[in-house]
Amino acid sequence: MASGVTVNDEVIRVFNDMKVRKSSTQDEVKKRKKAVLFCLSEDRKKIIVEEGKQILVGDIGETVDDPYACFVKLLPPNDCRYGLYDATYETKESKKEDLVFVFWAPDSAPLKSKMIYASSKDAIKKKFTGIKHEWQVNGLDDIQDRSTLAEKLGGNVVVSLEGKPM
Repeated sequence: MASGVTVNDEVIRVFNDMKVRKSSTQDEVKKRKKAVLFCLSEDRKKIIVEEGKQILVGDIGETVDDPYACFVKLLPPNDCRYGLYDATYETKESKKEDLVFVFWAPDSAPLKSKMIYASSKDAIKKKFTGIKHEWQVNGLDDIQDRSTLAEKLGGNVVVSLEGKPM
């Protein structure tokens, strides 16, 4: 069931910037988003980029030690969100980077919020072409442990996530 919610152009631009990894200068790489949250506008008609809820690649090692833990902290405890997380991980064969689409719907969120986010998810997913990993998360217990993300990315073949061994 569609909600009639539309996706703001800025959301699509952020997704395309995160998806395309063209060769960039060091400064451009630092400005690339590692993670970002999207929310519904106040009138609940549009999906927008949530102000101030992002991690830049340049923040890692500066103000952000562990990007994954920092991403988890961005999630509101009592409301839904959509998120994109650019996971860097290693398998026994190679280093990889994949975008993960996260649908955050904690059990503590209001029912109305869960319903509108669930019914609007297809609108944002249709704009995010080429996403290999989608993850619906219903509470901190599901997301706090990085091994759950590692499983999503490649099961037991993932040997490290964000430079930390599994």
